[in-house]
Amino acid sequence: MNAATKPPIGRDTTLCMSLAARPGNFGSRFHNRLYDRLGLDYVYKAFTTDDLEGAVRGLRALGVRGCAISMPFKEAVIPLLDGLAGSAAAIDSVNTIVNDDGRLTGYNTDYSAVRDLLDRARVDTALPFTLRGSGGMAKAVAAALRDRGHRTGTIVARNEGAGRALAASYGFSWRAEVGDGAALLVNATPIGMSGGDEQALAFPHAAIKACRVAFEVVALPAETPFLRDARAAGKTTIAGADVAVLQALEQFILYTGARPGDDDVAHAAAFARGEID
Repeated sequence: MNAATKPPIGRDTTLCMSLAARPGNFGSRFHNRLYDRLGLDYVYKAFTTDDLEGAVRGLRALGVRGCAISMPFKEAVIPLLDGLAGSAAAIDSVNTIVNDDGRLTGYNTDYSAVRDLLDRARVDTALPFTLRGSGGMAKAVAAALRDRGHRTGTIVARNEGAGRALAASYGFSWRAEVGDGAALLVNATPIGMSGGDEQALAFPHAAIKACRVAFEVVALPAETPFLRDARAAGKTTIAGADVAVLQALEQFILYTGARPGDDDVAHAAAFARGEID
């Protein structure tokens, strides 16, 4: 299908949205381009808020079909929902809300995206890892690593309470600083993210040089200092931009019930990254 088959926005158009402290354009561009290509009467808009409870009430009151949830709301939103799907309940973190006639259910599509990318890269489960972060995204990564069979890992988090709790939940260790790193490095913090300190390295140069696999969860910019350093050192890399595509695709399917073809997904991803018009 092409854009001409999509109905004009009107009173029957279905609204989907996102909530984040730092809204970006990727989700809006990805979802809206797929709506265009599949001829769906939907529209997607990114928002931020200082009133999470009020925003969630708005989802219910206005019949918003779906809402992506990003930092720092992935855990705080849980008490405001009517229920959790298995993925979200298992890791106590939500990145997706689906509204079924006023009933709001939380999902976590980060988990499946992370696990799928680790599988595609054939990352050896015997590799010890260092995971930096203790928030909602770090929970999804820790769960995916544990469920793939990774047994030796360290959670690095300056917040001792959150770091120790996350490590204990999945049978890993905790420390406050990166130290020597590990064979598999994963950044699940905002370090290097657009809108923050984009020049900061999530891991020291020495740790990156010594690792075998570098997994960057930050999606914007597509090339963070951590990824640049790892690629320059010839390491296997997994990019946050790929996490963003896979988790957004699963959200799209949850919201619309439509499953786009591979060509449509690739086109929408390239458009969302600004690679095509």
